[in-house]
Order: sequence, then structure tokens, then C-alpha cells
Amino acid sequence: MHTVNLGILAHVDAGKTSLTERLLHTAGVIPEVGRVDDGNTQTDSLALERQRGITIKSAVVSFPVADLAVNVIDTPGHPDFIAEVERVLSVLDGAVLVVSAVEGVQAQTRVLMRTLRRLRIPTLIFVNKIDRSGAREGALLRELAAKLTPAVLALNAVRDLGTRDARSLPYDIADAGFRSALLDALTAYDERLLADFVADEARLDDARLRAELVAQTGRGVLHPVFFGSAHTGAGVAELTAGIAELLPRARGERDAPAIGTVFKVERGPAGEQLAYLRLLAGTVRARDRLWFGEPHAATPRGEAKVTAVRVFTPGPGGQAAALAAGQIGAVRGLTGIRIGDAVSAQEAQPPTAAPPQTPAPAPAPAPAGAPPGAEPPVGSAAGAAADAAAEGPHGWAAGAGVPVRHFAPPTLETVIAPRRATDRPALHLALAQLAEADPLINLRQGGDRQELFLSLYGEVQKEVIEATLAQEFGVAVVFRRTSTIHVERVIGSGSAVEVMHAPGNPFLATVGLRVEPAAEGSGVAFWLAVELGALPHAFTKAIEETVRETLGQGLYGWAVPDCVVTLTRSGYAARQSHAHAVFDKSMSSTAGDFRKLTPLVLLTALRRATTRVHEPMHHFHLEVPADTVGVVLPVLARLGAVPRPQAVRGGYGVLEGEVPAASVHALEQRLTGLTRGEALLDCSFAGYRPVHGAPPTRQRTDHDPLDRKEYLLRVVRNVTGAQQGAWGR
Repeated sequence: MHTVNLGILAHVDAGKTSLTERLLHTAGVIPEVGRVDDGNTQTDSLALERQRGITIKSAVVSFPVADLAVNVIDTPGHPDFIAEVERVLSVLDGAVLVVSAVEGVQAQTRVLMRTLRRLRIPTLIFVNKIDRSGAREGALLRELAAKLTPAVLALNAVRDLGTRDARSLPYDIADAGFRSALLDALTAYDERLLADFVADEARLDDARLRAELVAQTGRGVLHPVFFGSAHTGAGVAELTAGIAELLPRARGERDAPAIGTVFKVERGPAGEQLAYLRLLAGTVRARDRLWFGEPHAATPRGEAKVTAVRVFTPGPGGQAAALAAGQIGAVRGLTGIRIGDAVSAQEAQPPTAAPPQTPAPAPAPAPAGAPPGAEPPVGSAAGAAADAAAEGPHGWAAGAGVPVRHFAPPTLETVIAPRRATDRPALHLALAQLAEADPLINLRQGGDRQELFLSLYGEVQKEVIEATLAQEFGVAVVFRRTSTIHVERVIGSGSAVEVMHAPGNPFLATVGLRVEPAAEGSGVAFWLAVELGALPHAFTKAIEETVRETLGQGLYGWAVPDCVVTLTRSGYAARQSHAHAVFDKSMSSTAGDFRKLTPLVLLTALRRATTRVHEPMHHFHLEVPADTVGVVLPVLARLGAVPRPQAVRGGYGVLEGEVPAASVHALEQRLTGLTRGEALLDCSFAGYRPVHGAPPTRQRTDHDPLDRKEYLLRVVRNVTGAQQGAWGR
């Protein structure tokens, strides 16, 4: 049986969970359609999801269509939980983007569609709620073309729009009007088809047009639109048929070594970790040993034996003999695994030396007929070549930085504390478990008061965390203050070295590092400029891991997300012992020596390179009554926004530009009064810009390698007075 791994995405309340229920019911998997309002849907299994009527965590269900198994991943719609959507993207063969026929294209709809097109994920659009008053058809199609992409094509029409009897009618390819629209859509992105049409339209028979529709949809070039209602079931059968015909099947060599990616981690009834895995190649069975770790790391973080496998198949999932390439399953036994980890049946090899200036692989060519600037399509040979060039033989990136992010990072940080002081240990344990399921909350502890810090997307996420801690862990909490998360960018190049046995270096290690700037979004790259084998692999690994950890707090306390760090010098004391004695670590280097020395060297090099603090920015699209533009512009200026030239459309002033993320909430509050409640504001993350004036700082949570004397006093025991004097120089 073939498999399609399908993501259902939408702006909140567009009806994607209801659509998932209807798809399952239409396929005969469930006897009744669950309702979000009643809290009895298949995918919203958390008590908090049922209470709030929103999806918080992604969930997987499966249904059959002929010889096809469709694994549906229902994702959150609220922007505060965009990290859940982020993780799902790496496992999809196709997607259905749900748009409300009443509300139309909304802020999150735009963000999702931009990302789906950028990643070349084949996407169908389902226009939901055609049975609701105010539903639109022709006007909504024009809105989709204007705000999402012009490459949309309706495959069905609507009768009795906006009534309980609304129904969809599939277009017949023999219909002259539909055939003309189909030809216009297909020839816009295929010059060969256009040439054949001009030469002799009769050569384009129905079979060829249908094949071209399937091909362009599978390449992510064209996006068929289906009108329907998840509530009544109208149009769902046509959508199901479209999923089976238009979206590509999952691919993967089952006889190859196992390679996969983890997109979800949760705790089972007994507290054990369950890793939700999309297998890209090979087969995984119970009792197999797997290596796992971050895709960008030089080596995997750990390895463990699989104790059980649950494969998602049509109907209730259960124990299975094996998880095969292309399938999604839950794997038990991989203790310590994290979301985003690469999984491999073979251990990755030690890193190889490579200069920082090694050029990136040339981009693979776009397919014939694709629009200008298009990237290789998902599932194509060109796309596979580009992917292979970016990864090593075991799924770990070949010397690259962190995995590419598709959505905005969290831009808020808050301090969380227990209402009862005695609950502090329980709170820390609970937050550690929540961080397993959502590593982007970035749990940090430190400062003089040993406060707990969390990274967030917004207030709704904060409310959900508070409720989850109370309901599932019995811990009542309070949030004290919220601040904006900045980043630091490296400006120049800086080097530093600490030599073993030199005055002031109490560690049996020699470490030299060079820090250089890197392109935004490229991540942290770690290179070797020392002879391979000059340093034991365990020590090299300790240096790299410590470099990545230390860059979480730069010169001003903010993370340094993009730079190149090169190991320029190394040395160690070989394993030694006194005569007739066992190993003596006071005479021999250990990984701990390198872990403790590296922060000092790295921060010294970073200080010489210098950094600049950048603040997160949002792109805003604002529509206000034309007569209020004059009062809105000064407010934008006071909030630090940079608007572009304005336009007037239909009595509304249209303003676009960038605004600091820290000012978005204040802007939303001010607009209501300034525009009589008629303002329409759409904001999306747009990157970072340098901070003007005094750079903001963040409280450090480490031993502060910038203060050498204090750092050494904290990390070295039994300090002698002579050493203290040397360290202070």
C-alpha cells in the first residue's frame, strides 16, 4: 500500500480539525463526526484542547483511499503554536490549506502559504464553510489569487452558496469554460504546453491536460481549489479524490540503512518517551539500535535500542513488526531523543577538516516550465540532489549550521515562578518535560535569584503553559515580567588561544579559536584548522558542543545565532599515571578540561571580533479608513515603525512597513481608538535590525566567562593563592 503524509494547515477557526473529522468519517474510519465545540474529536486529545476548542499539539490519524494510506497530521492554527507547524513540515508529502469562505485569507493563511510555496510542498486549497451566511465564491477566488498566489484553479463550483443546502459540483473537463481556465492555468507555467496549444489545440486531449494538472500540482507549481463544508460534508469526497490523484506518494528505499527525522516527542502513560518519526529510508524494527542527534552536529548525541514500534495505519494504530520508509510511526525506547533529531541506523563519522570558505553546492536546476526563480520541486530528482548535497551520509549536515527555520523564532521571554516556594523542584521538572515536547521554549535558569526563563510566541501560549502546569503537574505558577528577545551578530574577526601549562591556565588543554561573521540564517558552523588526529575525537566533540552552548549568550547576554568558529590550535596531555598507579586525571587531559577552557577562549575571541545587538522586526500590512491616516502615521513613528509610501483603495489607506516586535502589542491597542475599530492589521516576522543607541543586555545564566577571575573561581576547586594572582592578570 502506498502512503501520503498529509498536513492540514489553516488560520485558527478556519475548520481544519473539523475537516480532519469529516475525512475520517467519509473514509469509514469513525462512525460519527466529532465536533470541536463538543470536545470529542480524534486529534484534539489533550484536555486543554477540548476545553479551549483549539489545536495545541499536532496529532496523527490515518484513513484509506483505495490502495492509498493517508496519514493526516492536524496542526495548530493559532500563531502562538507555529512551532508545532514548523516541525511537521519536514515530514509532509503534501498539504491541504484550509480557508474560510466567510473570513477569507487571514494573517496566518498568508504565512503558511508563503512557507509551503517556498518549500515546494504540493498544496491543495480547501475553501470551507460554504454553508455559512456571508460565504463567497468568485470574490474569494480573486482574493486567493491576489493575496496567496495567482497559481490557483477551482476544480468545483458551488450551488446554493451561503445556505444549509450548499453543495459543490465538480467541473467537467469537457466544459468549455472550465477547459479554457484549465488551459490558462497550465500554460502559464509550461512553455512546451503553451507551444503545443498555439500550434494545434486539438493535440491537447483530456488525458494530457489531466496529466499536466497532476504533474504541476505535484511540483508545487499549481494549487487546485476545492469548495466545500466540513460541517455538512459537501465537497469532501471531491477533496479526498484530489488527495489521492494529485498529491505525490511517499518515497524511500526500504532496503537502505534507516534514516529518519523526529517531529514530535511526548510522554507515554508510564512516563516513557515516545518519538514520532518519519522514516525517509530503510526499516526500523523493535530491538534495532538507532543513533540520534541534531542534524547539524558532527556526531550523534546518543544511541539506544528500540523497544516498540507503533505504525500509523488506517484505523486504530497498534503494535507493528516494522516501520518502513515513507511511513510515520511512534518509536519507544530512544531515551534522551529530542524534537528535530535526525535518526540513523549507522553512527555518523567524525568531522573532517574543511575551510570556512568552502562554497555551497550549486543549486539544482528548476524543472522545465517552472516560473522564474522556482526551486527544485519536492520529490523530484533535482530536489533530491539538492537535499543530498546539504546532508551527510547519515542524515547529519555536512559541516553546516543549525537546521533552516521556516517560521519566526520566539521573540518574547518571560520569568516564571511557582506560587508556592516548595513547588520549585516540581516546577523545574515539569518545565523540563514541557521542553522535551517544545524545545523552543528554551528553558533557562540563572541570575542572582536563579530565576527560570521561558521563550514564548505570545500571551495565548503563556496561558496554555500555565493551565498545563496546573492540570497535568499540579503546580500553580505566576509570570513576573516579559521582555523582547534580541540577538547578537558578529561584526569582524577575532582570535584567541590558551596554552596548556601557561600561567593563568589551570586546565590541561590547549585551545585556539577564531570567530568570524556568517550570513544571517546560516547558523553556527564549526570548522577544524588543525591536523586531523592531532586531538582525540572526544575532545574535539567536547569543544564543539561547548562552543554551541556558549554562543547562547554573547557579549551582551543574547544568543549569537550565525557565525563561523574555527579550531586553530589544540593540545592535550596524554593519559598518564604515577608508577604502579592507576590513571591520574591530574596529569592527563579530560573532556572536562576542554569544556571549561573553551568558554574563556571563545568569549575572548568574540570580544575581539565584537558583536552588535539586533532587535526582532515584524512586517506590517495595515488598512485604516482614509481619514485616519494622518493620526495613525505619527503613532507608527513613535513606536519605531518605518512605513513605506501609502496607497488608498476603496476609501481605505493601505500602509506597509516594518515595526519592532516589541511595539506590535501597543500598536494593536492604539489602533482601535484611532480608527473607530475599523483597522485591519496583519503582522509577520521579518527578521532583525541593529539596535540604535545603548544596546540592551540580558542577565547571564552561566559562570560569565567575560569575568575571567570570577569564572575560574567558580569552575576550579582548591584554588591556591598563587593561582588566583595569576588568573587576575
